[in-house]
Amino acid sequence: MTTTLKTKGIELFSRIPKRPTSRPPLLFIHGAFAAGWMWTDTFMPYFADAGYPCHALSLRGHGGSDGRQHMDWHSIADYVDDVAAVVADLDEPPVLIGHSMGGFVAQKFLERQPARATVLLCSVPPQGLVAAQFHLLFQKPHLFMDLNRIMGGDYAEVDTLREALFHGDVDKGMLAAWLTRMQPESHRAIWDMSMFNLPQLHAMNRPPMLILGAEHDVLVPAFLVQSTGHSYGQPAHIFRGMGHAVTHERGWTTVAAYIREWLDRLPD
Repeated sequence: MTTTLKTKGIELFSRIPKRPTSRPPLLFIHGAFAAGWMWTDTFMPYFADAGYPCHALSLRGHGGSDGRQHMDWHSIADYVDDVAAVVADLDEPPVLIGHSMGGFVAQKFLERQPARATVLLCSVPPQGLVAAQFHLLFQKPHLFMDLNRIMGGDYAEVDTLREALFHGDVDKGMLAAWLTRMQPESHRAIWDMSMFNLPQLHAMNRPPMLILGAEHDVLVPAFLVQSTGHSYGQPAHIFRGMGHAVTHERGWTTVAAYIREWLDRLPD
């Protein structure tokens, strides 16, 4: 069962294995426009059943966390503070699993302190968002404009959400649920990810790192995921036939199983 609590103003979802385990905790970090809820229906039950204590926070201004009224003031550094606050309350350093913006936040966290390991899932690359933004502008200008309107607080349409996040068949009930939960993102955080607060690779702790992307991702294209792998000297695995929201594509269990096999091989 997934539980929800609020500590230090941060909404935190937790799902603990039914039996005692020696496996490290997992801390899931959501992407832009979302919150901790994006992990609760798929990845958290999957990994808890595999013996991993699971936690997913909602960064400030997101979901049930404090700060919604000051959304545009929140920086990437603020989001890193939120992750650090949750990590401080865990019994041991967690594995960070960050999706999209959450992967960028995880990289910035590693400038401050180590983690058990890190999984970057369709993550904003260390070089920032500019290349992804230009790619989207030239490939899908209508979608680029729609996403900018969503950032400003306008209502997202089902077709926009499907095109931005998914590829192929999408469960209509899941899509409708996402549509009611999606929210505006901080313009300041977007600018930080574009140019003002990029990861300093020379200053980062370097735990084991898994870098994953999706073939049909229009927000963080596969070639930028490959660039992230090159930056960290790690291979990047690209899942075929999937879009950006690999946590909820119909083949999401393939992604989860790949991560689990990697986690199971981590040295003690």
